[in-house]
Amino acid sequence: RCIKLPDPRTFGCWRLDNPAQIVFNAIKIGYRRIDSACDYGNEVETGKGIRRAINQGICKREELYITTKLWNTYHDPKHVPMALDKSLIDLGLSYVDEYLIHFPISMEFVPFEKKYPPEWTNLEGEMVIIPNDINTTWRAMEALVDEGK
Repeated sequence: RCIKLPDPRTFGCWRLDNPAQIVFNAIKIGYRRIDSACDYGNEVETGKGIRRAINQGICKREELYITTKLWNTYHDPKHVPMALDKSLIDLGLSYVDEYLIHFPISMEFVPFEKKYPPEWTNLEGEMVIIPNDINTTWRAMEALVDEGK
């Protein structure tokens, strides 16, 4: 039995100077896999580049394979859906094709409205690792698939 995998060439969005234009250009020259993450701090601009390419007819949404990642401060299962929703809103998408745990390090929750992206520190500037069963995080992420996200 064969499984058809998408084109493995992936365009990463970390540390881009002009994400909207650069992501648009990447799609224009043929990239169909886009690697994003809330921690990159540029999902709004990344989404603008994606939507521009779609709106100009370069590709359809279903031809793209979009990845984003759950940041360390959102590993508590109750924070997983809201973290994905934030990324979806920022990217301007109704779903992503792949949602990964960015790092298997669970850290103290940082509210979006206080600091976003939260990076490696809490509101006091400290990195606080918290106990968490990463399996519960993963189960919460799997539940999102059932919701079509």
